[in-house]
Amino acid sequence: MNMDWFKGWIVRDSDPSPWGDRGNVAFVDGQNLVLGTREQGWSIDWVEFRRHLRERYKVKEVYYFFGYEKKELQNLYNTLRDAGFKPVFKEHRKDSLSEKRGNIDVDLVFEVLHKLLEEPNAFEKVVIVSGDGDYIKLVKYLIDKDRFEKILFPNEKKCSSLYKQLGDQWHASIEKSRKSLEYKKR
Repeated sequence: MNMDWFKGWIVRDSDPSPWGDRGNVAFVDGQNLVLGTREQGWSIDWVEFRRHLRERYKVKEVYYFFGYEKKELQNLYNTLRDAGFKPVFKEHRKDSLSEKRGNIDVDLVFEVLHKLLEEPNAFEKVVIVSGDGDYIKLVKYLIDKDRFEKILFPNEKKCSSLYKQLGDQWHASIEKSRKSLEYKKR
């Protein structure tokens, strides 16, 4: 059976980047993305979102941050991996008696800086997907170092006003691409 029509439909980590080894890298605040779009009455098509990041922002790698791993979300994790995302889970002690907290802000910032310090020549710039104002210092630092591409807001109405002072060239709304990114039952 000829499957040429399917070729390129799902972007995988092993696919060569059209920008060589130096495309951009995206870091997704998963909860912010899911809740931000859900509050507007829609959900993301992961394959289309990955394609959007690749084609519009030259993203070769996407790290998707979760607060903690849940067995009941295994299908989501597999779907994300199949679409070309790299799930990252916040570290928790397995024997912890306290409630697990899913705040991944520090983890995301650490991974961006770790990648910048350990693999500075492996990518061009950083794309962040979140509307959370906790990333403003990181964004300003990356802009100053000419290593920042854009922050994508899942819900522009609820994003931090701190980003507005940076100028329109540094942020964009995912909502504006809703028509192509919205999940539709097949």
